[in-house]
Parts: sequence; C-alpha cells; structure tokens
Amino acid sequence: MVSVLILTKNEEQDLPGCLSSVAWADDIHVFDSFSDDKTLAIAKNAGAIVTQRKFDNWSAHQNWGMANIPFKHEWVLYIDADERVSPELKNALLTLEPADATIAAYEIQRRDFAWNGRWLKHAQMSPYYMRLFRPAKMRYERLVNPVSIPDGGVLRLSGFLDHYPFSKGFRYWWQRHLGYADLEASMRMQDIDKGTAFSMQKAMFSKDFSERRYHQKGIFYKMPGRPLVKWFYLAIWRRGFLDGHAGMTYALLQAVYEYFIVLKTEELAAANTK
Repeated sequence: MVSVLILTKNEEQDLPGCLSSVAWADDIHVFDSFSDDKTLAIAKNAGAIVTQRKFDNWSAHQNWGMANIPFKHEWVLYIDADERVSPELKNALLTLEPADATIAAYEIQRRDFAWNGRWLKHAQMSPYYMRLFRPAKMRYERLVNPVSIPDGGVLRLSGFLDHYPFSKGFRYWWQRHLGYADLEASMRMQDIDKGTAFSMQKAMFSKDFSERRYHQKGIFYKMPGRPLVKWFYLAIWRRGFLDGHAGMTYALLQAVYEYFIVLKTEELAAANTK
C-alpha cells in the first residue's frame, strides 16, 4: 500500500535500474522536468504514470508534486533515479503496518556508494532521510538540499536506500554541485540581507530534526574556514578514513564543494556593493 515518486530530468541511464528496484509497487509516478532523452519512453514502458512540470527550485518543485500528483495510496516513497530500493527495504515496505494517524513520515537509512562501488559507510553527512511519508503531511524548505518538514511524528524504517551519486561520472557530479553552490550562495545572501538569526541552542538540542538541521546549516555557513571544517568533520570526526581512499577522496570533494559556495557568496556580495 505504498506509492512511489521518482524525480527525473534526462535520466535514461539510471531510471531503468531505479524502476526495476520498485517493480513490486502498483502505483509508480515519474515526476519529470521535461526530459529530452529517452526518460519518458522508459517510464511509460515500465507502466509508470508521468507528470511533467518545469523545474524552478527543489522545495517548490517537490511541494507542487505533493499537492498535485494523484497518488493511489496514503503513503509515498520518494526516491531519485540514481537510488535503488534494497531487498531489505522492499521487505520492510511490503510488511509495513498502518501507522498511527499522528505519524507523518519514516526515516530511511541511505547508503552512498563511491565510484568504485564501495559503501561510504562513514563519510556521509547524514545517513537518514525522510523518504516515506503522507503527502498531505510533508512539505519542503530551501532552494537546494531541501529540509523535510513533517506535520506529525517520525519513525524509523529498517532496510537501506542505496544511492549512486557518481553513476554518471565525476564531470556530472562536479557540474551538478556547481549548480548547487550557486543556489546555496543565493540563500546565504538572502539570510545576510534579512539579518536572519540562528540559535545554537536549537542547533544542538532541538527535538525537532528539521528545526535542528535548519539552525545547524545557518550557523555552519557563518564559520570561518568552512571547507576545512567540513573536511575534518567527514574525514576525521565521522571517521571517513575507515572508508579508505574512497572515503578520503569524497571528504575532499565535499570540502571543495563547500569552497565553491564560499567563492560564489563572495562574488554575489561584491556584485551587491557595486
């Protein structure tokens, strides 16, 4: 009794594997941003229902989907084309008991895999994501890397959602993260212009995961030497070194991505002073 939602934009390479991993579902929706490759043909051949909308930003796009896509079931599993439902997660979903009406979402553990197929068990920013939810009780905030805001309680589901961020190669990963850096810098400038305040107490102790993450991000973006802080967090604090060469390389890539955000923010700030 679970519907599946897959967001796509030119995903002819990854979509077949994604669809195969959710073939057990009887209500699969592909939410497409006007792909111009074989994505739509692949989706329709697999029996998926296709909805198209021009992409503007992540939170607006996902919120529109929650409000307008006619899901068959009360619960929706949201995945990206470069993700796969593991056999363990499939079993958990198929045996899921109806949750209390106060429960809005379930957290699912995601496994990120490096280009060499190694699970980055330690070098992950966060291993749990709210990916199973009641659409009417879920909304998103932020232009990129959106924060999930559930209207109700959150439980945790067993099984893994497997993620392959390097499936299209390093060039694609870099290009995508350059776009992410532009949006992150834009949000940082909005916070500066508005004088947005962030609470250390809420960042550390809030029982609301979404509130805690929101304030953590806000405080993190004010830190000097942020790229080095991020590298240390992933490589040392989270013990990414235990993931070997892949873990250390991934920590470095994330630090460089953070530096992109710093540079783009400085560029926007300089433009504003002219």
